[in-house]
Amino acid sequence: MSGFFDRPRLLLAPMAGVSDEVFRLLACEHGADLAYTEMVSAKGLSYANERTRRLLNLGEGESRVAVQLFGHEPATMAAQAAWVEETLGESLAYLDINMGCPARKIVTKGDGCALMTDPSLAARVVSAVAGAASRPVAVKFRRGYAVGDETCVDFARRMEDAGAFALTVHGRFAGQMYRGRSERGAIARVKRAVSVPVVGNGDVTCGADAASLMAETGCDAVMIARGAQGNPWVFAQARAVLEGRPEPPAPTVAERIAMAERHARLMAERCPEALVRMRRHAMWYVAGVPGATAARGRFNYCLRLTDFLDAFEALREAADAHGCLDDRPARRG
Repeated sequence: MSGFFDRPRLLLAPMAGVSDEVFRLLACEHGADLAYTEMVSAKGLSYANERTRRLLNLGEGESRVAVQLFGHEPATMAAQAAWVEETLGESLAYLDINMGCPARKIVTKGDGCALMTDPSLAARVVSAVAGAASRPVAVKFRRGYAVGDETCVDFARRMEDAGAFALTVHGRFAGQMYRGRSERGAIARVKRAVSVPVVGNGDVTCGADAASLMAETGCDAVMIARGAQGNPWVFAQARAVLEGRPEPPAPTVAERIAMAERHARLMAERCPEALVRMRRHAMWYVAGVPGATAARGRFNYCLRLTDFLDAFEALREAADAHGCLDDRPARRG
């Protein structure tokens, strides 16, 4: 991994139910340097759960991926990290340990952000995984667990000491979930406190956001999560600004609909068993588009590719009738 963070990097975040092989493909086509898998349960892998193992499937032409594991048992995490490394081989860029997910169903089991409440256990997990895998191990965590109690700096130092080669910091507390603003100062404080690369995460929805996040925090890379939902163009925008070029304009209504259609076709071709996921993607693509409310109601009943294509065509016809196919509506954050 030497040299991976030598220049600004753009990473697609690990998002449950979102970062599948099709979403990763579109992100990388538009400028993401590396995409993460959805977060993968180490416990699920230990049971040889086929649904969990499918999360590790790479797309056609996908040569490198980062895998994020979640769990709190050092031995289980270590064993499954070694299995992932053996299974993916050279396609595995590095492993990441999720210590930032605030979802109740994750935290109540002691996983995700719950590990921030037990730094000693978190450090043992990192040490165990780093000892079992030859690939580098990164850690993703938040500003802190309880709102108002910032613990990320001390936590970051402990993860570095335990063997983490890089750290990703999201600037919200677990208790905030995704409400409020991400505190960039927390990311900057972590960056100043450790010697390993730091990835900044939170509230990046355009190229200017990525550039200002790096400028304000000194982070070595930017991870984009919700800002990429229905918006793979955000990576091209971020890359342009970081390279000193003008930020490309937002996509037109026609471009959004065309991308949504392509996304649906790829889902039907590569992940047919998960095509129902396209409902949420479709809603993200059309956010802010005239006629989106009616379209969203229709998406809720889509089951087959033809259902989605018919819904997109109806939206295109409505936009054309209103003369707004070439408009560039603002995205809703």
